[in-house]
Amino acid sequence: MFYYLTIALQGFCIYHLIKNRSQYYWIFIIIFIPVIGSIIYLVTQVYNKRDASIIKENLTSVLIPTKKVKDLEKKLQFAETFQNRLDLADAFFEMKDYKNAITHYEVALKDETQNKYFILENLIASYYGLEDYNKTITYAEALKKYPEFNKSKSEFIYGLALDKTEQSAAAEKHLKAIDQRYSNYSERLILAKFYIERDNIEAAKEILNEITIESQHMTKPNKRKYSKTINEVEKLLKSI
Repeated sequence: MFYYLTIALQGFCIYHLIKNRSQYYWIFIIIFIPVIGSIIYLVTQVYNKRDASIIKENLTSVLIPTKKVKDLEKKLQFAETFQNRLDLADAFFEMKDYKNAITHYEVALKDETQNKYFILENLIASYYGLEDYNKTITYAEALKKYPEFNKSKSEFIYGLALDKTEQSAAAEKHLKAIDQRYSNYSERLILAKFYIERDNIEAAKEILNEITIESQHMTKPNKRKYSKTINEVEKLLKSI
């Protein structure tokens, strides 16, 4: 039991380290001095009174990954309310368990008294994650009536699904909507690749060059955050 607790503690510390971009020498301390190194990391890099409950919750999640879902399932069994079902669907969605997420989102969608926008958003992402592009398109078209849909990530996923179903002309219109300066770097990289696949090299270069220029004005945290995308942009520019 002690061995598994040690592994869980190390796992949480490394997860926290990567998520918060702490100094990477901590990885060696945590791995080579398992218990003491992890405790030192918690005390010096994580712990304060305000964080105590968060640490406890996250450690529990490491030890029992499905605990949150099980607790929410019990809560829904006790009181079958719209919010309880939505919370459970969201928990499945966060775990990328799209099939179970869809099951509960679609039940929640039947409640005509509730705002459906966020449910439809996650249904679109869930069906796309399962590579069910026709269902993705169906729910995206239900979402189009909302003004928030324009230039949103949901519209971008809609464009991707249209492309997957060989509707490239329609796809381009919706993929282009995400092309906004100083944002959406990953999506704009995908758009550039879309153009390359269709031999529209000039359009692709324009997007890639814009991202390169914008990256030079990023803050250090954003440079770290988007470093993988920026590196891929630079490689792609050299290859075309």
